[in-house]
Amino acid sequence: MPIRHVIWDWNGTLLDDAQACVDAINVLLERRKLPTVTCEQYRDIFDFPVRNYYLKLGFNLEMEDWHSLTLEYHEVYAVTSAESKLRPGTIETLDRFRSDGISLSVLSACEMKLLLKMIGERDIFDYFVHLYGLSNLYADSKVSLGHAMFDDTSLPRSESLLVGDTTHDAEVAAALGIPCLLMTGGHQSASKLVGCNCPLVPTMAAVYRHLTEAMLPL
Repeated sequence: MPIRHVIWDWNGTLLDDAQACVDAINVLLERRKLPTVTCEQYRDIFDFPVRNYYLKLGFNLEMEDWHSLTLEYHEVYAVTSAESKLRPGTIETLDRFRSDGISLSVLSACEMKLLLKMIGERDIFDYFVHLYGLSNLYADSKVSLGHAMFDDTSLPRSESLLVGDTTHDAEVAAALGIPCLLMTGGHQSASKLVGCNCPLVPTMAAVYRHLTEAMLPL
């Protein structure tokens, strides 16, 4: 079936915020006198559920309250991500999809109010027919959220594609029964993504080319 709807991940896919996340987590690590990480190390360590990633970094979650820790992180991230830009070529790519009659949505592990704020600040609300974010800050999984999107809307799974930047996006797509395209340069290294057996692309322009010229022709 031709692809008529593209579901985008937000952080690391549309929003180029990997460095902002590294800067934020390093603030928390420094406060606890734990080793900081580079962006390359971050991409090798980051994973879902995010709680496990914190454990890998050395946080003692038996001693710390998880909710308080996530609040602390997001307070810092609000500062470090303020200047984060959309991926290069995002607006042009969204325009091309819209001109082709392909509808667009966002499915994110970001908390919904924060997601709306960040999308609004970048003035791209009008591109999307549906926006789905989590009800909390824990960034654990968005499989249930993806099912809710399809249950709540008239989107046909057979004509939908998920574009993300993590192994979790591939897991979500598999759970939803839809194909997945993964972008490198986001929150996980290409060496982690390659194990998902999904096509990998480096840029927004490559996302459009893949959809229109390669495996999923219109």
